[in-house]
Amino acid sequence: MDGTIRWGILGTANIARAALVPAMHNAVNSIPIAVGSRSSSRAKIFARENHLPVWYGSYEELLANPELDAIYIALPNSLHKEWSIKAAQAGKHILCEKPLALNAQECTEMEGAAKVNGVRLMEAFMYRFHPRTEQVKRMIDSGRIGRLSAIEAAFTFRLTKKENIRFSSQLGGGSLMDVGCYCVNVIRTMTAQEPELVTAFKVTGESGVDLRLTGNMLLPEGVIAHFDCSLVDERREHYTIAGENGYLYVDNAFLPGIEASRIYEVCGRNHKVVHEVEGADEYQLMVEHFSTAVIEGTSFRYGASEAAANMRVLNALAEAARKDGIAVAPKSAEGENIK
Repeated sequence: MDGTIRWGILGTANIARAALVPAMHNAVNSIPIAVGSRSSSRAKIFARENHLPVWYGSYEELLANPELDAIYIALPNSLHKEWSIKAAQAGKHILCEKPLALNAQECTEMEGAAKVNGVRLMEAFMYRFHPRTEQVKRMIDSGRIGRLSAIEAAFTFRLTKKENIRFSSQLGGGSLMDVGCYCVNVIRTMTAQEPELVTAFKVTGESGVDLRLTGNMLLPEGVIAHFDCSLVDERREHYTIAGENGYLYVDNAFLPGIEASRIYEVCGRNHKVVHEVEGADEYQLMVEHFSTAVIEGTSFRYGASEAAANMRVLNALAEAARKDGIAVAPKSAEGENIK
């Protein structure tokens, strides 16, 4: 490895085309080399449009390429475990789209496969690498708004094509898995705590997936969190973090683009501050972080065990929604609350 990670793209999803491949082209320590698809024609078109020199008409051929160091997995949620494990067995480091798997047990199995085969595995939560996310976390940890009391988050948007994979229960679709996972993750990230109780209600579509879901969490020390996610409503994308002395509000919370963004701070009726944050490509920062950790043998900012913890909460919320909102406590594999 010469200081540059050579990437293979597993799948031709739009997220790969619009975000990850451009990020790899722009990253200082990465270069995208090849794409694999179950359709030779799709792979060829993707490669041509995204300036990749190599394309394959199967996932297996991509993993067999000895020149590739890492694989980015852009497949439906239900395929993440299978192909992450196969990538690990092929000796490839893995950056896998969120959510990492369908449940915490799958995350653990994927992490185990990576360790056995001497490779690294990370979930692609790109918003965590944006400088604004980092600044919000520093502001909270410094006590700027006082002791936390409540968090509210929303991520909703409207899908118009019924054939979209997010509407497929077989492929691990639904609003909670697709965009609700961001809301849960930002709540856990900003508090550095795991919920003790959760409640949830959902509206289900013809295919059986949750079209809308609203969830509530009780965290340690009395912090209360609420979030909304949806695949069928007008776009909302924000979070508010309230403390005893004020609150922070962030809009375009997870996909701010590459322009300058803002943090709104309110402390009292007459004290409002807008903090400007320099623009950045959060996908590029994520790719560079991943590649640096692989090249230098350093730790990821968060590992697969963090993805498993997030999945425990998501699974608990899904279970609560199935039981008409009955509260449950997400448990670790050992049966204890995650700390």
